Amino acid sequence: MRIKIIYKKLGREQAHGIAESDGNIYLDPRLRGKKHCEILIHEVLHLLNPNDSELAIIKKSITLTKVLWKEGYRRVDDTNDEPLQDGSI
Repeated sequence: MRIKIIYKKLGREQAHGIAESDGNIYLDPRLRGKKHCEILIHEVLHLLNPNDSELAIIKKSITLTKVLWKEGYRRVDDTNDEPLQDGSI
């Protein structure tokens, strides 16, 4: 699945993020830090697990955010020269 992140103010929608079935994820550009991480994970989980309930998505996204944040993951290093498990960069 191709996932594209689009930054757009979502105040009118009263949302931090929106995932559409075509793979587009809209994130409010005002999100920062840990909350940005949480909402990005949350919206990706909606695309990967479309049958999960909102509560299940929330629980999973919070757990993943806490683990990644505790391990020091932040939006500062954009190197991507190490392949992922499927061989893609």
